[in-house]
Amino acid sequence: MKKFILSLLVIGLTSQVYSQITKVEELSEVVVTAVNYKYLNQTDNKEAAVPVQMLQRKVAAYDVTTKDYYQDDYEYYTVEFYIPDGKIVAAYDPDGKILRTIEKFNNIKLPTAVSEALLDRFPNWTVASDVYRVTYTEKMGAKKVYKLKLENGDKEMKIKMNEDGEFL
Repeated sequence: MKKFILSLLVIGLTSQVYSQITKVEELSEVVVTAVNYKYLNQTDNKEAAVPVQMLQRKVAAYDVTTKDYYQDDYEYYTVEFYIPDGKIVAAYDPDGKILRTIEKFNNIKLPTAVSEALLDRFPNWTVASDVYRVTYTEKMGAKKVYKLKLENGDKEMKIKMNEDGEFL
């Protein structure tokens, strides 16, 4: 009985030794291309709200050339992206490159520069609502504007600012 248990133990240990041998396989080459890096560089804002960053990355990563409706005959493709906080309408060329976008987000977190400029100029006012708009074109870059509605008691005021905290 003792020999039987010892032989099972030896067989069990030797079978594990053979299981450690692995085959080396060559994998196919993967090419990563950044087609819409210009769009991301222009619209990227480290202080932008998370929903804004998330949707902008989805727009940049979208590949129109892999969709069923894709044909080389069209000049551009218009695609709309929606989330509860906002939307982006993007135009892609036949190669999948972003030509232009129109973006609108409601009631998002304001960047530090905008908040500080508001506090300096309007210390007793509160932000009732805000709209963040971005227009991007390949040639002109991105234009970012915050449209704010301020309240102070029963008084209301509407103002526009850029992302650097400058009043327009």
